[in-house]
Amino acid sequence: MISSVSPAAGSPGGGTPVTLTGSNFTQATAVRFGPNFALSYTVVSANQITAVAPPGSGTVQITVTTPAGTSNGVVFGYAAAPALTGLSPATGPASGGTTVTLTGNNLLGATAVRFGAVNASSFTVVSATQITAVAPPGSGTVQVTVTTPGGTSNGVSYTYVAVAAPVLTSVSPGQGPTGGGNTVTLMGSGFTGATAVRFGSTPASSFMVVSATQITAVAPSGSGMVQVTVTGPGGTSNGLSYTYVAVAAPVLTSVSPGQGPVGGGNTVTLTGSGLTGVTAVTFGSTPALSFMVMSATQITAVAPPGAAGPVQITVTGPGGISNGVTYFYVGVPTLTGASPAQGPTSGGTTVTLTGTNLLGATAVRFGAVNATSFTVVSATQITAVAPPGSGTVQITAVTPGGTSDGVPYTYVPTPVLTGLSPTQGPLDAGTTVTLFGSGLTTTSSVLFGSTPASFTVVSDTWVTAIAPSGPAGAVNVQVTTPGGSSNSVVYTRVGPPGI
Repeated sequence: MISSVSPAAGSPGGGTPVTLTGSNFTQATAVRFGPNFALSYTVVSANQITAVAPPGSGTVQITVTTPAGTSNGVVFGYAAAPALTGLSPATGPASGGTTVTLTGNNLLGATAVRFGAVNASSFTVVSATQITAVAPPGSGTVQVTVTTPGGTSNGVSYTYVAVAAPVLTSVSPGQGPTGGGNTVTLMGSGFTGATAVRFGSTPASSFMVVSATQITAVAPSGSGMVQVTVTGPGGTSNGLSYTYVAVAAPVLTSVSPGQGPVGGGNTVTLTGSGLTGVTAVTFGSTPALSFMVMSATQITAVAPPGAAGPVQITVTGPGGISNGVTYFYVGVPTLTGASPAQGPTSGGTTVTLTGTNLLGATAVRFGAVNATSFTVVSATQITAVAPPGSGTVQITAVTPGGTSDGVPYTYVPTPVLTGLSPTQGPLDAGTTVTLFGSGLTTTSSVLFGSTPASFTVVSDTWVTAIAPSGPAGAVNVQVTTPGGSSNSVVYTRVGPPGI
């Protein structure tokens, strides 16, 4: 009985040695590959036979015959010989390491890829028509071949090119913090294909080959003076000195402004020392939306959103994390009322605003016009002097927390009197006098001289008043509204006739 065959495929031209494993092979008289006898075979033991495959094609059954009969069959496939049609790239450094793509046919099952007589450092069979292989070290022009169960392919040329070792001419900056993390620019030649940058024996945290003459690398942590080197296909460069310098943690002394809206988005200026190379700015535990290091003593940062209340702003640099400076998140102000809610177009009315989050107000506006003046009484109250204006406008308050909603304020025109009827009356009180004019709707008082009279607003053009008592003679009558005091019209008190 045959249990296995290895290899299970071979060249159509025959000649492939195979090993058969099974049992009861003693006294074997024949080994066949389909109908064809093996070119030769050797009974190694009762459990093993080695045989040389004859020429053939397709898939056949291998059998063993002994005086006891013929065994079961195991499959053996005749594989077509591999063929190479090209490779890319066709050149590489003498140190090897280049990944080469081979194209051709019948490449499945490849067991070896050779550059001349040297095996590839590694290879991967991608498909029946493609293999990728890593070139071993070598020199000159060699033939690349592929070996499969179907045989060894034709060769395609690959040329080893002598590559000079990279050369370093400068390192900038030539020093950095012991914590690393700073970007260093290396200048020189032969940097193409660089595989490593080292600071002493420590690999750079990362690096980028910008061109054949420039590399940018991020320094790892370290201490003292080390040699920076670059390794490429041609070897390792000369070394240039780089010094690790102990750097103090940054120090913050102030933030301006020291408060802002809970929605964030405002720019603050941080001052201090040791701010060069800062890599992070945080408000509490939240990173700034963005920041810019202006100098060793100043940073501008955009505040992130935060909850109302104080947080500590810190910065992180090569030397560690700074002390904190206090920044307050301020709630958006709200206005709930204005009293009085109207006044003359000439302005000058003192208006009391009520609301929330009014501390730190920087402006009070009547429409688009700033109040003539204002005073922050408390977190819930502001008094403001109305500027001149007209119509109904929205009063808003501006604080570091933002701009409030608006409450309406109406500018009332100054009232005008055009006449009264009757124009005279007795010395005693009680005469009903009708005043005519405009802007009378909001009348708040009627004066006969300096004496208030009771009154009734009939319409915007008509008010009736009860004349108070007074001495004989003419007296000026005026009305007052939120728009101010009107002009005067004359009412005359006439005494009773005397005999």
